[in-house]
Amino acid sequence: MRHRKHRTSLGLVSGHRRALLANLATALLTHGKIETTQAKARAVKPYVEKLITLGKKGDLHSRRQALAKLRYRPIVDHLFSDVANAFTERPGGYTRIIKTRFRVGDAAPMALIELVENINETVAVEDTAEA
Repeated sequence: MRHRKHRTSLGLVSGHRRALLANLATALLTHGKIETTQAKARAVKPYVEKLITLGKKGDLHSRRQALAKLRYRPIVDHLFSDVANAFTERPGGYTRIIKTRFRVGDAAPMALIELVENINETVAVEDTAEA
């Protein structure tokens, strides 16, 4: 049975949705907050919170699971060192969603999703073009 198994599809096929969530999570962990549509913010919130929980565990298996989701090693290193240390005492609820405005072009409801703890540094992300 598939009762209570519904996941927000965002109108995307599964591969595109996985890539979108990974990119949104990477941006959120890099900058600490991002503005996106409310639907995307609600979809990425549990995704990021599970990644932060993996970061708090800190073992090799959790690091490999996070790397499989995010696919970018400097962000995973930032997650396991800085972000996980900021949330050691908090048992959950690492992000908050704040409704902001309606987008001008298509009147889509926008929201700001941010990490609850203020992590003042953004990760220096260098473009490594692999040939």
